Amino acid sequence: MAAATPSADFVAALHEYQPLLRRVARLYCQDADDRQDLFQEMVLQLWRAWPRYVPQPGAKLSTWLYRIALNVAISNLRQRTRRPAPSELDAEALAVAQAPETGFDADDRAQLYRAIGRLSEVDKAFVLLYLEDRSYEEMADILGITQNNVRVKMHRVQEKLRSLLVPAA
Repeated sequence: MAAATPSADFVAALHEYQPLLRRVARLYCQDADDRQDLFQEMVLQLWRAWPRYVPQPGAKLSTWLYRIALNVAISNLRQRTRRPAPSELDAEALAVAQAPETGFDADDRAQLYRAIGRLSEVDKAFVLLYLEDRSYEEMADILGITQNNVRVKMHRVQEKLRSLLVPAA
């Protein structure tokens, strides 16, 4: 049986939303190779689901893509936690080694990513959607919860991040 060829629509959507998928992978994987593997797994799962995608009136393609990408990222993270990799650099050393940027902003960004890395996989999804300037309505659609629940969860996630970013007095 020959492999199916992706449709032109799928390829166009993939080109348009590739940065979104890469940001999801960046948030869930510190290692560049793991990020690339996760990105490829997201693309594979999107390709498999594409024939069943039916645009809904008022719904955005990005909402559907986010839902699949986040589900793949969370599943991948759970698999990696069950099978931890053999001795690796600790997260802070790895972050320093991978961060080619210099200056005040780069340090703040690295500190923010380390703090985000300490959040649960669900909390990371909220942060990602927030940083992507998604509305609470879109977040609710993507995550499959109510807007009220999104507001409560976002407040709690922001408080967690504040406590992780502010040094203990």
